[in-house]
Amino acid sequence: MLDEALQTSFDVDFLIESKPIARRLHDGGLSITAADPRRTDTYLKADLTPGTCVIVEDSGRRSLRKALEAIRDAGGTLVYVVAVGAPNFAKREAELKVAFPELSYLPLSELFASSLATEFSRSFSRLRVQQYQRFFSDADKVLILLHNDPDPDAMASGLALRSILHRTRQTAVIGALHGVTRPENQRMQHLLDIHIEIIKPEQLSSFDRIAMVDVQPHYFHGILSHADLVIDHHPEQAGYNAVYKDIRTSYGSTSTILCEHLRAVDEKISERVATAMLYAIKSDTLFFNRQANPVDIDAFSYLYPLADAMLVRKMEGAEITLERLDYVIRARQQARMADQVFCTFLGNLPREDFIPYVADFYLSLENVKWTIVAGIVNDSLVMSVRNLGFQKNAGEFVRKYFAHLGSAGGHRAMAKAVVPLRAFRDKFGNLQAEEFTEKVLGLAHEFLHDSPAGKHLAKV
Repeated sequence: MLDEALQTSFDVDFLIESKPIARRLHDGGLSITAADPRRTDTYLKADLTPGTCVIVEDSGRRSLRKALEAIRDAGGTLVYVVAVGAPNFAKREAELKVAFPELSYLPLSELFASSLATEFSRSFSRLRVQQYQRFFSDADKVLILLHNDPDPDAMASGLALRSILHRTRQTAVIGALHGVTRPENQRMQHLLDIHIEIIKPEQLSSFDRIAMVDVQPHYFHGILSHADLVIDHHPEQAGYNAVYKDIRTSYGSTSTILCEHLRAVDEKISERVATAMLYAIKSDTLFFNRQANPVDIDAFSYLYPLADAMLVRKMEGAEITLERLDYVIRARQQARMADQVFCTFLGNLPREDFIPYVADFYLSLENVKWTIVAGIVNDSLVMSVRNLGFQKNAGEFVRKYFAHLGSAGGHRAMAKAVVPLRAFRDKFGNLQAEEFTEKVLGLAHEFLHDSPAGKHLAKV
């Protein structure tokens, strides 16, 4: 039963004391070792680590004390005892926890109500969180660093991590190299009183520990090559060192990861933090229409009764501004479209948030499955790519054509590239607006259809 339940999520090895039973199970296709479970060297030979889950069957016929002592002496910390036919399991649990307070005792009947995979994943999360909590505990000054122009997921993740670390605004600064500019994000920052300190690169060395949420060191282009903790849901990048990291690219938001961390150590989640995280998950997944999976829905369901739903609705309001509408109109005037790909160039912009906003806006247009929107911000070409998520990968598109020129990456359904204008012009020439749009649309056509670029262009 355990093999069937766990084999898709874990590598499972079985330790059996009886050699005849071990042979029968081995013949049945299970990974079996015949050894004495009461000897410490049995677990040492099995390469037991503090991160290994150990499940001990309790049939009620003999004491488990020697086996549990051997597991503990070998370094095991994640120990589950499953009661299989043991009478008075509540009494057995109480007796065992006197000597082994860290073990989890699960009657077999309860396993049908709670997934083993979920229980073990929570144990792994708990171990990881406790490790980085201890590592940060003796630091006088901690920086929780967000990406430039922080969005709801970054801000909420910063609040959540500060709560996990049991820190205050004074002992754990939530900071960014550039502040919040998008109106709806400023609205969230104001309503939830989220203070984000602007950090200069030369100030980074003054912090005892640096944690990053919703971002990785490569984003800062060599300013940082090391972090003490990285928690992110974006694709993992090489070229940096981290003492601890938790990167889960299948998750729709970093707040979902932090929610699991909070729950794993039974941390009380305040209404303010829950509200921020709920809004972040809703925002980053477009209310589960983009890059979401069941863990995001589970986190949302857990946070909903803890959050202020009215405040979430207030943060969602007034997203369309006249300034944004001007760029939506400009995008329409410069647009080209081919094979359900909408491409446009916005020219020079005062802020880069207009670019992803226009990309999201036109993705809702009928017969549009991809949007590619670009503009120039501070001598850099900034490009946002969106798609409906069931065709080729948006992140692969920007990496293929622009990663060698600057920064490029993202998920299947959304991606971003930031390229110095000089590097772009050295590669593609000094293109005018219409030429740029045709060129990029041609690259998209080439990427999607593996055919020569520049065919089937139509003014829209």
